Amino acid sequence: MASRKYLDAPTITTFLLTMTLLTFLQLKLPNPMLLLERYVPRGGWLEIFALALYASWIFKKSRDPFQSPKWRLRIWLGFSIVFFGQLLLGLAGMDRMLMTGQLHLPVPAMIVVGPIFRGERFFMPILFLSTVLLVGPAWCSYLCYVGAWDGFAASQRNRPMKMPRWRRTVQIIILFAVIVVTMLLRMVGVSGIIAIWMAAAFGIGGVGLMVSVSRKRGVMTHCTSYCPMGALATWLGKLNPFRIRITSSCTECGRCSLACRYDALKMADIKRRQPGSSCTLCGDCLGSCRDQSLEYRFLKMNPDKARTLFLVIVIVLHTVFLGVARI
Repeated sequence: MASRKYLDAPTITTFLLTMTLLTFLQLKLPNPMLLLERYVPRGGWLEIFALALYASWIFKKSRDPFQSPKWRLRIWLGFSIVFFGQLLLGLAGMDRMLMTGQLHLPVPAMIVVGPIFRGERFFMPILFLSTVLLVGPAWCSYLCYVGAWDGFAASQRNRPMKMPRWRRTVQIIILFAVIVVTMLLRMVGVSGIIAIWMAAAFGIGGVGLMVSVSRKRGVMTHCTSYCPMGALATWLGKLNPFRIRITSSCTECGRCSLACRYDALKMADIKRRQPGSSCTLCGDCLGSCRDQSLEYRFLKMNPDKARTLFLVIVIVLHTVFLGVARI
């Protein structure tokens, strides 16, 4: 019975989609993207199979809304550990651990400001936009290699505290500020080294915010108040049809607000039956509702099927990123 449940259609679909996307990358890209292929001839095929199995296992763990918050944070932290572990090994001299053999600063804001400063290499902004179109703001809760740190920091406090209303305004100001500053740096001809050090300082400031504020307040302050990509993901994510909605059966008990680390379920949000603008579709709130008043929506699809579809897409993307997203 358990094995049949494991091998149901969504699980098999997750496995096959992961296999298909990674196979396409293996066949079409000139340079080996999969790490094992760089060390063992034809080893990439074994890695593709292992990653597809991993994706189907993640999907199984994520289906239970009561357990999914725990597993989401675990797999997200695992992704970040792999990403930065490969970076450290690359810096230690193992060039094949790096995607191009060259160092790129691992600060999320560089996805946008890097191409603006260079005037070229727009692959990362295109990839970011593509994922946002597929899974909306879930880029922030499943795919960002730094956001996992903020999630871990916030989880150190059992209950999130209230955040000031102006935090979202600050994040929007920071978004426009980094874009304007980057354009000015390019116009005045600032050297790449100075720009890198400025970007590094910005990234270190974000980590400091995680340690000093997110950990103490139990809210992902970096992701919801500081990171420019967080503002972009939640803005552009509105183009995606996936939503989390609060149904009319809600009793306004407020339990869901204690499960939300993105400050998206304040009482005002609950009363209007719609999560706030900082919602990343993480789904951590679903299991907290005793009345099952929280659900995924996708066009006119049944809520359970909408959540299943969302999990299949976001887990496939997460696993593909795990396999190929390297500095």
